[in-house]
Amino acid sequence: MSFFGFGQSAEIDIILDGAATRRTTEVKTEDGKKERLFLFFDGESLSGKINITLKRPGYKLEHQGIKIEFLGQIELYYDRGNHHEFTSLVKELARPGELHHNTSYDFEFNQVEKPYEVYTGTNVKLRYFLRVTVVRRLTDLVKELDLAVHTLSSYPEMNSSIKMEVGIEDSLHIEFEYNKSKYHLKDVIVGKIYFLLVRIKIRHMEIAIIRRETTGSGPNVFNENETIAKYEIMDGSPVRGESIPIRVFLAGYDLTPTMRDINKKFSVRYYLNLVLVDEEERRYFKQQEITLWRKGDRIRKSLQIVPAPVTTPTNNGDSDHVQAFEKIPTPP
Repeated sequence: MSFFGFGQSAEIDIILDGAATRRTTEVKTEDGKKERLFLFFDGESLSGKINITLKRPGYKLEHQGIKIEFLGQIELYYDRGNHHEFTSLVKELARPGELHHNTSYDFEFNQVEKPYEVYTGTNVKLRYFLRVTVVRRLTDLVKELDLAVHTLSSYPEMNSSIKMEVGIEDSLHIEFEYNKSKYHLKDVIVGKIYFLLVRIKIRHMEIAIIRRETTGSGPNVFNENETIAKYEIMDGSPVRGESIPIRVFLAGYDLTPTMRDINKKFSVRYYLNLVLVDEEERRYFKQQEITLWRKGDRIRKSLQIVPAPVTTPTNNGDSDHVQAFEKIPTPP
């Protein structure tokens, strides 16, 4: 109930043009659940209608103006009071006045720049949304509608393989090779591991996809590693000359494109983590960064294709240089 004009005296609805046929996609929320949002791409226009419905017929709604905003915003969870806006567009729908009956307003934002992909991580969230505000003397009436944005990338024909030798001096010497260094989100990672020298007893070997989220800058940098997938690719001790095939399908996992230095606030990188465990439970690992990108199902002429980030493999085809495994400390 509303006394003396206080409280929510009207309802606001945001109706997008073409909503019935607009594609939707699932986006992760902060609590780990999924919500389905309308999907847009960089350069697409947004248009629709704002419906304001008075809750009490016969009463007037005084306001100091009505506006709609399109916002792109980054929120760092350790600094929730500050929202970092990288896109901000405003349209005035009505000047100060009174509403005596239900009212609708049309809006349009033409060819809107949406440079980054939506992302919800461990310490950061990037979102796009429409916000309608009915400005009042005491309490504004506000309605928000979140939107999903995907960034599409195009790559040159060149996509070199990753080939590297790693080992433990006089004990283990292996060569691993991945067929590419850049993969789209529904791609298949194909590779092999070749044992050149085996003088320790290996119990098993596994490969994992690691997502590393980096937020902040300078001394206030936070790194969060998340294991997206893990496969055991070998059980038992190998012999010299043995070759182990690798085949990892990416389509079934919750992956995003690689993001580097987004608005100087955060980065998201992906790594293939090769882990060997010996019979004394000592663990040795080697990480190799890969680049993930989103390939469009259908490229529209109106969409701007974002150039893919360029990465240089740690060692591409240089078999003369042998890198060392990193040993994971065994807890006491």
